[in-house]
Amino acid sequence: MAQGGDFWWRDGIFYQIYPRSFQDSDGDGVGDLAGILRRLPYVKSLGVDAIWLSPIFPSPMADFGYDISDYTGIDPLFGTMTDFDALLAAAHDNGLKLILDLVPNHTSDQHPWFVESRASRDNPRRDWYIWRDPAPDGGVPNNWLSEFGGSAWQFDEATGQYYYHAFLAQQPDLNWRNPDVRAAMYDVMRFWLEKGVDGFRVDVIWHLIKDAAFRDNPPNPRYVEGRPPNEKILTQYSTDQPEVFDVIAEMRRVTDAYSARVLIGEVYLPLHRLMAYYGNDLTGAQMPFNFALLSTFWSARSIEKIIEDYEKALPTGAWPNWVLGNHDRPRVASRVGPEQARIAAMLLLTLRGTPTLYYGDEIGMHQLAIAPEDVRDPFEKNVPGIGVGRDGCRTPMQWDSSQFGGFSDVRPWLPLPDDHIHENVVNLEADARSILSLYKRLIALRKSSPALVAGDYHPIAAQGDLLIYRREAEGRALIVVLNLGPEPIAVTTSSIRFGSEILLSTFLDREGERLEGVLDLRGNEGVVVAPPHT
Repeated sequence: MAQGGDFWWRDGIFYQIYPRSFQDSDGDGVGDLAGILRRLPYVKSLGVDAIWLSPIFPSPMADFGYDISDYTGIDPLFGTMTDFDALLAAAHDNGLKLILDLVPNHTSDQHPWFVESRASRDNPRRDWYIWRDPAPDGGVPNNWLSEFGGSAWQFDEATGQYYYHAFLAQQPDLNWRNPDVRAAMYDVMRFWLEKGVDGFRVDVIWHLIKDAAFRDNPPNPRYVEGRPPNEKILTQYSTDQPEVFDVIAEMRRVTDAYSARVLIGEVYLPLHRLMAYYGNDLTGAQMPFNFALLSTFWSARSIEKIIEDYEKALPTGAWPNWVLGNHDRPRVASRVGPEQARIAAMLLLTLRGTPTLYYGDEIGMHQLAIAPEDVRDPFEKNVPGIGVGRDGCRTPMQWDSSQFGGFSDVRPWLPLPDDHIHENVVNLEADARSILSLYKRLIALRKSSPALVAGDYHPIAAQGDLLIYRREAEGRALIVVLNLGPEPIAVTTSSIRFGSEILLSTFLDREGERLEGVLDLRGNEGVVVAPPHT
């Protein structure tokens, strides 16, 4: 299916690459841009349409690139601007779009803007960040907490004030109420858009504006011990403020000045709040990320209700999207189990809306338990022992069975699991019934089917372990039947009509099978069925 035009992102499939972990080309144990370029044929072979790169800009790497010291450069760890230009050109030559990760909420404390801001209270850039006097008792200005543990306020001895950081102390938040900050960040966006990037995924977009009065956040009555400590309070005043939508609309106008670009927002909020990020008259983010599948209870009824609620909540004309994994959440194969990972793949690639894949999910990579001496994630270091570490979903891509998985010739920055010897791209590409083969078949089926790309969604059943829905466009329908449990199920329903044909099974062994009124599903099996054309 053609992927051109201003709305290519509706038809497309996105593939997130965590650059540190995709392919090392220079023998330092860390992935880089030249490595991604080398592996571009593999990405193209999947059938995806766009690559989203986690941050590649100069950074002290306190939070592995989400603490940026220069928004218009490339960190030497990843290569040079020449390497980036080569990757961008090759991606476009291969029919792939390239999306960058924009991190506008905060900079590194080593960014020149912050170095100036903290130099003195009367520095012209002082108001580019959020500075407050101590409380009357000399303590922090309010009770806001860092997402990574502890107070969100850091005292600066030289100037006698606190600065605000929603994440690490090395990541001071910019003051988005300052028009100069906005103008500078929009210039950053234009720099990359002029180079030809196809859009941005905007990090923590709901954090950009804070309460002007800096009121204390209320306590969270549902907090339970053992959860991350920042959850002790509700972020009523430190996130999701009404003025943020003006900022997002301005960002959208910047991208809309260039043809066929997309603005994606990272938003972890309840459904009714998420929808506001599409903006009035859809002038906000084209796709505020829908993370519902990352945390749902894995059952037919739970999933069906999430789909139903999401579909009903979408503003008129808004386009849906779905995500199964990313660099912050445990791997899907570990969340639902390796057998259900195939069901998850079929779900993601047959729902209405743009799917985003996370590198390695297509080969069934699982969440790796990281030994204490190998921990790199600052979140885990700040709040140890309760399972918040993100290293386990960021391990190197498993390309082959060699010592370091074909990722590098030296010990990688994070370890690989022992099973990479068997579970790797080379082995799985040679297996016609592997999970990698399933992903490729699902993507090919989706792209060849108007019903899957743009068809309506109609729920049919959600009972026990059985989830059934129909996708329909241009008078043609496909029916998706998923068994979310380990036991076989016999499906007899008027929706699976006599003469229907199985187009694809998650086991990849039933293509073309005719159904005589009954569909027998094995445990952990999903199928896409084509009813007879009438």
